[in-house]
Amino acid sequence: MGQNNDSSLHGFILLGFSDNPKLEMILSGVVTIFYLITLVGNTAIILASLLDSRLHTPMYFFLRNLSFLDLCFTTIVPQFLVNLWGLNKTITFVGCVIQLYVYMWLGSTECLLLAVMSYDRFTAVCKPLHYLVIMNPHLCLKMIIMVWSISLACSLVLCTLTMNLPRCGNNILNHFACEMPAMIKIACVDTKAVEMSVFALGIVFVLTPLFLILISYGYIARAVVRMKSKAGQRKAINTCGSHLTVVSIFYGTLIYSYLQPGNSTSKDQGKFLTLFYTAITPSLNPLIYTLRNKDMKDALKKLIRVAYESTTMKRKWKS
Repeated sequence: MGQNNDSSLHGFILLGFSDNPKLEMILSGVVTIFYLITLVGNTAIILASLLDSRLHTPMYFFLRNLSFLDLCFTTIVPQFLVNLWGLNKTITFVGCVIQLYVYMWLGSTECLLLAVMSYDRFTAVCKPLHYLVIMNPHLCLKMIIMVWSISLACSLVLCTLTMNLPRCGNNILNHFACEMPAMIKIACVDTKAVEMSVFALGIVFVLTPLFLILISYGYIARAVVRMKSKAGQRKAINTCGSHLTVVSIFYGTLIYSYLQPGNSTSKDQGKFLTLFYTAITPSLNPLIYTLRNKDMKDALKKLIRVAYESTTMKRKWKS
């Protein structure tokens, strides 16, 4: 892992917002609320789409994967909270490596998954008669496996390059997580080669999927304008609008965080952005996809009714 990397023995110190305890207290409360919303909201979407046979379609298959991905993101949040609460400002070297790999893997996966979801919407709107033939279960499964596998390979390359940078004993991260930009900053050598590698892969995994998404929605917009049915237009706008909102929030934050010069952001700006797309964005996805989706609303109502009836029966049985 490079020469003189004493951090491999002693781990890292995560400063977080140590210089502002009041801010840490406020952020810990906000993150806790959004953490709970993420857990409840995404779990509800997965269960509702599985229990309702009407939602056994490619669109909801990909939505379940997105909700599962958001739940995976929440595995990092408890460590954020421990840091913000001031309970533990350190992390072991192994823990940091795992966090970095998982973080990059999930981020890369969401980039590609959103592109796949846009192709699904393109097929549904522009080729409705052939939709179920094109987006058959076998193809959907292959696409998901490819998304997770390619993203894993990307995270292995980027994280290995980052962790191999010599740190000359530097183990203090001005962050509350082992995020790549923070890890690169404590290196004691010229990091231009690594930064260029990050930028190049960033173009492949961020800008290329975004470009494909924009092309898909260009065709979708043209198809919606040509629709004669107002009901069909509203349905297309609702389902595609939800996905486009998620894309805008996720990609906007990601591009602002990674695809710009390393010294162009303030020391705290990167921390706020990390909190936003790790803790807040995953909690917004369930709200965005349910508020404008009648089928999902009905499925959630059915799930709540089943849960209520089950609880009532258990109480009667006990009494």
